[in-house]
Amino acid sequence: MNENQSQLRDTESQKARIRARYRGIDPDELDVIPAAPQENFYEDNKEKRVAIYVRVSTDDPRQTSSYELQKNHYIDVVGHHPGWKLVDIYADEGISGTSLQHRDAFIRMINDCEAKKIDLIVTKSVSRFARNVLDCIGYVRQLAAMQPSIGIFFETENIYTLNSNSEMSLTFISTLAQEESHNKSEIMNASIEMRFRRGIFLTPPLLGYDQDADGNLVINEEEAQSVRLIFFMYLYGHTCTQIAETLTKLGRRTKKNNTTWSPSSILQVLQNERHCGDVLARKTWTPSYLNHKSKKNRQDRNQYRKRNHHEAIISRDDFIAVQRLISNARYGNKGILPELHFIPEGALRGFVSINPRWAAFHADDYRAASGNIYDDVNESTSNYFEVEAKSGDFDLRGFEIARSQFFDTARKLCVTFSTDNIQFSTECVRKFDKVLYIDMLIHPSKHLFAVRPCTKETRNAVQWANVNSNQYYPRNISCAAYIKTLYEILGWKLNCKYRVRGIHRQKDNEALIIFDMRETEMFIPQDVLVSCPEEAAKNDQLPDDVQPFTVGQKKNIMAYPSSWADNFGSNFYRHAQARELAVIDRDGMWKVSDGSQPFSNSSGLNITSAEVVRHKIKQIIDDMEREAPRDGE
Repeated sequence: MNENQSQLRDTESQKARIRARYRGIDPDELDVIPAAPQENFYEDNKEKRVAIYVRVSTDDPRQTSSYELQKNHYIDVVGHHPGWKLVDIYADEGISGTSLQHRDAFIRMINDCEAKKIDLIVTKSVSRFARNVLDCIGYVRQLAAMQPSIGIFFETENIYTLNSNSEMSLTFISTLAQEESHNKSEIMNASIEMRFRRGIFLTPPLLGYDQDADGNLVINEEEAQSVRLIFFMYLYGHTCTQIAETLTKLGRRTKKNNTTWSPSSILQVLQNERHCGDVLARKTWTPSYLNHKSKKNRQDRNQYRKRNHHEAIISRDDFIAVQRLISNARYGNKGILPELHFIPEGALRGFVSINPRWAAFHADDYRAASGNIYDDVNESTSNYFEVEAKSGDFDLRGFEIARSQFFDTARKLCVTFSTDNIQFSTECVRKFDKVLYIDMLIHPSKHLFAVRPCTKETRNAVQWANVNSNQYYPRNISCAAYIKTLYEILGWKLNCKYRVRGIHRQKDNEALIIFDMRETEMFIPQDVLVSCPEEAAKNDQLPDDVQPFTVGQKKNIMAYPSSWADNFGSNFYRHAQARELAVIDRDGMWKVSDGSQPFSNSSGLNITSAEVVRHKIKQIIDDMEREAPRDGE
C-alpha cells in the first residue's frame, strides 16, 4: 500500500510541474519580432513580371473570338494594374486541357518560371489552366515551392494559389473540371456509337475521293490514278519505298498537296479499306480521356463494317491480296502472295500444308481448305471405327497400353510448340535419314499434325535440321507468323508450351511422322500459377480438363489432362486403332508423297493477273508522264 501511495504522489508532483511550466511568463519580459505581413494579392503594388496563359480547346474558327477576347482582356488587366509588367502571352489554340501533350505554350511558360523570368501567372479559370487534377495541383505546388514562390491567379474562381487556404477550393474545382471533360467524352462516344449503329460513318479526307454536299465519297479521277498505281505496283512486287520514289519522280500530289511521298504514306493507302468501297469504323479507340492516346481496337470496342458503302477504286479481291502481301512482308516474305494448299486424297486427305512464315490466314481459312474435299461434315471429324477380337485371339479387354508421355523422352519422337518456335526431337530427324527439309501439315478438324520429307524447292519447305560432320541434328523453326493460328485451331493457351509424341510410318520410299494433338503434355509458366491449390484450380491458364501434374520451384509446371488420372493409357483395342494410325492404315491407303492442290475458294479471290497488272502499270505511268508539267511551264 505504501508503494502505491508513493507512486501516486510522484504522478501528482509531475502534473504540478507541467502546469507550472505552461503558465508561461510575464509578457512584458518577452520581446516579439513581428513577421512580415502576408502578401495581399489585391492590395500588393510591388513590381511583378506577369505571364498570361490562354487556351481554347478547339481550332474551330468560331473559337477565334474567345481566343482573341481572352488575350485582349488580360493585356488590359496587366496595363491597369500598378507594378505589373507583361512578360508574354502564352497561348495554346485547339488543344485539350486534360493532357499536357502538344501544349507547347504551357510547357514553355513553366520553363520560363524555372528560369526565374516570371513572378505571377494570370489565367481565366481553372479549366483553362488544366482539366486534369494531377496536372493542376502538381504544377501549383511546384511553382509555389520555387524560390521566390510563383503564384497563379484564376480570375473566374477568384483564387490566388499562394494564399494558405486556396488548395482545398482549387482541388474541388479542378476535380469538377476534370469530371466535366469526362462527361463530354462519354457523350461524344455515345454519339459516335449511335451514328455507327445507323450506318452513319465519319468520312475524313482520303486520297482518290472528294466529298459531295452530303459528305459522301465521290471518286476524284486524277487522284484515283495514283491509288491504282500504288496498288498495282505493290501487287507486282514493288516495295513501298520504290512506289514512293516513283510517285515523287512523277510529281504526283498527296491528299495534303505535297509532291514528296514517303513509304509510310504508301502503306497507309494500301491498308485503307475505303479504296475497295468498304468502310470499317472504329479501327482505333482511346482508353483514357485524360491522355487521348489511341490504340488499335482489338475487339475492345464494337466495330462496324459496311460493304459497298461507296464506289470502289480497287477491287476487293485485289485489296485482300495486298493485305496478305503486307502481312507476309512483316516476316521477310516480300512479293509472295500466300495461298493455302490441301491434300485431296490418300492417307493425308484433308490435311493442309503449313508455311510458318505466313500470317495471312486465320483458323477458319484452314478449316475451310481442309473441309473442301469432304462431302459430309461428319466425315472430316470421324476418328474411330469398330474393332472386334477374332476367334482364338487373347481377350485383352480391360488391358491398357501405357501412355508414352509418362516415360522418358530420350529417343522418342516428339515435337515441342511454343509461341517462339517449333522444335522436333533428335529422334524425329534420325527417322528421316539425311533430310534437311520437311513439309508440315495440319488437319484442323481431327487435330492431327504431320510432317513428311521434301526438297528445298517444295512450295512450303521448312528446314528442320542442320548438318555438321555428316551428323544431322534438330534446328529451331521460327514460326512467329503462324503459331497463333495453330494455337487457335487447337484451342491452346498462348503463354504455354506443348509437347506431343509422334508415330513414324514408312512404306517403300514414303515416310511420315504423325502427331495426335489431343494427346499433349502442357508446360505452364511457374509465374502464372499460385501456391494454393484451390486458387490454382481457378487459374485461367489451365483448361477446364487440365490439372498441374507436378509442383515445385521449376521454371515450367508440367500438366496432363485430368481424364488421364484414372488410367495408364488407352484401351488396347482402342489403341490398336489410334487416331494417328487409323489415318494412314485404313483400307491400305497411302499416297503420302502426293502433291497438294491450291484452295482457290478460301477467300473467293479473283486477283488481277500479273500480265494485266504489268500492262496497267505501264499505261498509268505513261499517262502521268504526259500530264506532268514540264520545266518552265
